[in-house]
Amino acid sequence: MSPSDIPAPVAVTWHSGLTPNVRGALWMLASALAFTVMMTLVKFLGGDYPASLQTFYRQLAGFIVLLPVIVRHKSAAFATTRPWILIFRSLAGTVGMILSFYAFQKMPLADANALSFTRTLWLVPLAAFVVREKIGPLRIGAALVGFLGVLVMVRPGAGGHFAMGLPALAMLASSFLFALTITGMKVMTRDHSPTVLLVWSACLGLVLAIPGAVMAWHWPGPMDLLLLVIMGAMGTLTQACYIRGMAVGDAAAMAPVDYTRLVFSVLAGLVLFHELPSPWTLLGAGIVVASALFITWREHQLARSAPLEPLAH
Repeated sequence: MSPSDIPAPVAVTWHSGLTPNVRGALWMLASALAFTVMMTLVKFLGGDYPASLQTFYRQLAGFIVLLPVIVRHKSAAFATTRPWILIFRSLAGTVGMILSFYAFQKMPLADANALSFTRTLWLVPLAAFVVREKIGPLRIGAALVGFLGVLVMVRPGAGGHFAMGLPALAMLASSFLFALTITGMKVMTRDHSPTVLLVWSACLGLVLAIPGAVMAWHWPGPMDLLLLVIMGAMGTLTQACYIRGMAVGDAAAMAPVDYTRLVFSVLAGLVLFHELPSPWTLLGAGIVVASALFITWREHQLARSAPLEPLAH
């Protein structure tokens, strides 16, 4: 059995009458909601559980969720022709997750979420230097404008609540690492099913998270354990729904739906943690989101015109 023969992890029958983009948008909306729940729990538990330990529990819960799939499909769940790419993706994803959890623990939810959107901006230089894709001035300009939005948000030296510091740097580094994993996913989904990517990510992520967890280990109480399990399950659900949404719908149409995470995080931060984003955060986030949406739209246009205009960048 080839890596692409395994079915998607979620059976779908309820949306057969909907268009692909509507179905994809619903998956992306579910991903955004699950992500918000996960990061809310990360912040809520952050006082007692460091980011490295939370990452271990998140990966452990994800592995448990996927265990029935692994048992059912056995060796086919790990079938791959390029294991080193999957190993690298898991390493980058694990380190990126630790940095992301740290940032969400230390920053307001909306601020950290806004910076997490820079992963789309990082895809532009990665496409040029890793995939050797020709990048034109429009996408370069959009990425530069997006990073200008980052400067508006963090305001280096401004002394505000969102001034440049370790948490902001951690989130930017995390976004870069997640962009690396997305670059790898774009390559691997050509001949690997979403389930294979999830299984490798869950298994290797769990193994790679063990060293950091050991250094910060302490046993959780029953309620904390339940919340940690829910947090991990939400992480796996986020990833599964995101992959499914991108596979079903058109990427350019799906990208705006993913940014509903910012709306959800503002609401969660305001209601649960009494966090009110500053005007600078909202302005900078708007610039980043607009730049990222333009980049997504531009890549979609280039992909459609590639057979006729392979050099039209």
